[in-house]
Amino acid sequence: MSWMKWLPWRFVIRYIARKQGFLDPIALLARLHSFAQPSEVGEPIELLRAGVVFHARGLINSRVIQHNLDWVWPYWIERQFDPCDESFIPRAFSITHINLTHRNWTAIGYPDCQELPIVDPRGLLTPILDGWSLDGWLLAEDGRCLLPSRAASCRQWQDMDPGVRITTATEMTGLALTSSAWVQLEAGIPVCKLRLQARADTQAWLVLALRPYNPEGISFIHKVCLSNERRSWTVDDSLRIEFSATAARHHVADYRHGDVYIHLTDLDDQTEGRCDVGMVTAAALFQVKAGEAAEVTATVPLAAEPGLLVADAWTTSQRDHCTLSCPEPHYQYLFDAAVTSLILHSPDDVYPGPFTYKRFWFRDAAFIIHALLCAGLTGRAERALARFPERQTALGYFRSQEGEWDANGEVLWILQRFFALTGREPSPYWHGPIRRGAHWIMRKRIADDQDTPHAGLLPAGFSAEHLGPNDYYYWDDFWGIAGLRAAAAMLVDADPGHSAEFAQAADDFSASVERSLASCAQRLGRPAMPAAPNRRLDSGAIGSLAFGYPVQLCAPDDPRLLDCVEFLLSRCFVNGALYQDMIHSGLNAYLTLHVAQALLRAGDPRHLELMDTVAALASPTGQWPEAIHPRTGGGCMGDGHHVWAAAEWVLMLRNCFVREEGERLILCAGIPPRWLGHSTPIRFGPAPTTFGAISIEITPDPASAPRIEWRGVWHRRAPPIEIRLPGCAPALADAGVHAVTLVRQEP
Repeated sequence: MSWMKWLPWRFVIRYIARKQGFLDPIALLARLHSFAQPSEVGEPIELLRAGVVFHARGLINSRVIQHNLDWVWPYWIERQFDPCDESFIPRAFSITHINLTHRNWTAIGYPDCQELPIVDPRGLLTPILDGWSLDGWLLAEDGRCLLPSRAASCRQWQDMDPGVRITTATEMTGLALTSSAWVQLEAGIPVCKLRLQARADTQAWLVLALRPYNPEGISFIHKVCLSNERRSWTVDDSLRIEFSATAARHHVADYRHGDVYIHLTDLDDQTEGRCDVGMVTAAALFQVKAGEAAEVTATVPLAAEPGLLVADAWTTSQRDHCTLSCPEPHYQYLFDAAVTSLILHSPDDVYPGPFTYKRFWFRDAAFIIHALLCAGLTGRAERALARFPERQTALGYFRSQEGEWDANGEVLWILQRFFALTGREPSPYWHGPIRRGAHWIMRKRIADDQDTPHAGLLPAGFSAEHLGPNDYYYWDDFWGIAGLRAAAAMLVDADPGHSAEFAQAADDFSASVERSLASCAQRLGRPAMPAAPNRRLDSGAIGSLAFGYPVQLCAPDDPRLLDCVEFLLSRCFVNGALYQDMIHSGLNAYLTLHVAQALLRAGDPRHLELMDTVAALASPTGQWPEAIHPRTGGGCMGDGHHVWAAAEWVLMLRNCFVREEGERLILCAGIPPRWLGHSTPIRFGPAPTTFGAISIEITPDPASAPRIEWRGVWHRRAPPIEIRLPGCAPALADAGVHAVTLVRQEP
């Protein structure tokens, strides 16, 4: 198709644009690209496509919502469009209206089921990806109406024994409404359930409402029909929603007649609704007697026929995984919720979210799979890794989207972690992908004989989108070096020739990065590492912490790493968390934990302050959005249930109890000292490490010194073990020792 470049496309586009009074799009794009380093890929087409879809919905939102504020809208709209609310955003000349203040939702589901329904902060249930929603209201006959999305407050929590259930309880004087949502198997088919329970001090109606929107905005419904038995809806002639009780009253409305909420007290009863613009709303009403509880359950099938799901999947999935037992209920809750999140989002591939990010990236996958491995969910990690080779190009590039040069290093690193943590050797199946992946990194590097700060580095690319425009990111380079070292380690026995080649290539690459970092230190007047060779220090420097976490290419006390941490803490933190002002424009739980990991390795107790901040930022259901609004505390960017954040919480707790440092294990270095004021034993394990799995028990004794016991199932022999429990003198365990009573240190 090279002939196409000779056609006058640019002239035609410019001519049409100017004739219609628009800016010249070719010149505009050229201006935009001038703000980034020259790169073979501008922005990954996958991200551009996702952005177009995102703002297309926002454009529809702008045409529908602001003209119909008498409708009952999702929680984020009720808040963001309220001029008296802190979440209010003026609309003015904004072309699209999108959720920028309360991007919070929690996934429910069933292990290995691809569908991940979501529940918003007021109980709105969206059963099918990017589809319509179900809501519950309570209408008293005296005119009072309890609408959760408009309620000033509510209680919401997640139950995880067994499975996942999100419960939302809302009250107003004399009225109480509780909704519970979960997924279960029925005759081998996964179904989503929404149970509404109500109580009123007078005669009332429990309302099951069908809504043409979800937490992102409008999602069209063109037709709804009530069955003859008045016990189900059929939506758009395709999906059937069953009721556990017969609807006593039923109302529908189209866009021209407004929301069905306006018609709840109409005397006429309708059984079918149509709307050409796709804004059908419907309400099935069930009687509530004064002072008595009422209940109805809606059932939505998530598959057309039985699949391979098993009845005891939750028990099977959680069998033998690493568990935490600690005296701090909130930390316990967040750990359990994070592990549950990892299980739900690893049906085969791993997904960094159930909604906005329900797709695959190698970057997110590396961290999520690492958390699966460290949590003992090895089978899920192995299944996800097995799909990596099919995404490798003939030239060796592990591609989830173009222009992100960190992917190959991340793939090789997580593969090596898998084999190290399981004590296995790579099978011949993996040798080819490993060699091709490592050779791709070697070929991709810029020649190192140039007189530029980026000589020998990977090319400018989009990399992690929160680091800024295209540049020569050290994040990519650190992953590239780690990938080459991982490839060398994995092939050391099976292919010593290539192993030596990759080890030498890693040394050469590392030397180029060292020269580049030295030039940065001279230019900046301090050792802190910027995001890229020509960048000033800014919040993008968070990517350079990969040098120390997770790939451990440097010592824990490397001055470049620690000075980078100090810069971030002093200049880039808001309300105790990293504020990433590029793209995300919010507080980032998972990036804050990257800083905490660097502090933990360095023996700096400030890691606990960051952990406490992240714990406080979690939603009531124990999840974090990708970025958090500094004022509202709600999600402002990305998926409202961000699995990378959940993975980082698991990895943070794991490293607080046990981490590898060179050829030894460090135990208990990150344990919160406040836990030691209780007499309840603290347990963690079995936790996989590169030496084998270890189970740890701390027996606190407020009157004397705590005792640490551990049991290891080692791959070969017991490693050297160092215990660094805060408040106690460090201790080294001799071979064969399985318990130590520590000596307290005076503060």
